[in-house]
Amino acid sequence: MEQKIHQGRNVKRFREMLGVKQEALALDLGDEWNQKKVSLLEQKDVIEEAILQKISEILHIPVEAFQNFDEEHAVNVIANTFGDNACVGNPNSTFNFNPIEKWIEALEEIKRLNTELLKSKDEQIRMMEKLIGK
Repeated sequence: MEQKIHQGRNVKRFREMLGVKQEALALDLGDEWNQKKVSLLEQKDVIEEAILQKISEILHIPVEAFQNFDEEHAVNVIANTFGDNACVGNPNSTFNFNPIEKWIEALEEIKRLNTELLKSKDEQIRMMEKLIGK
């Protein structure tokens, strides 16, 4: 059985994802709109093309998103893609690293940077001594 796409529900989903209240959408749609009218619109299976176009401009979402988004299909894709054994990238790769080695590497880098900093400080002191001595 083919499931119909509910355009009103899609408008509601995208509006809510963007954090836009029904009142705000009504205000942007024009004087003849109010919160109740937006609520009724979101209950419609099919919305007129002109209204979808206006909502598209307000929410910056393509009209096609309202017309074609199928939540059940999207959930199935996600469920089939990111199962318990799913791995992004090469499925044969393993992520082995020793945290102690990483910690030691970080300490070595800190030591190196401190040594450079001390050398720079010593050089600045010598320069100051020369300037003061002249």
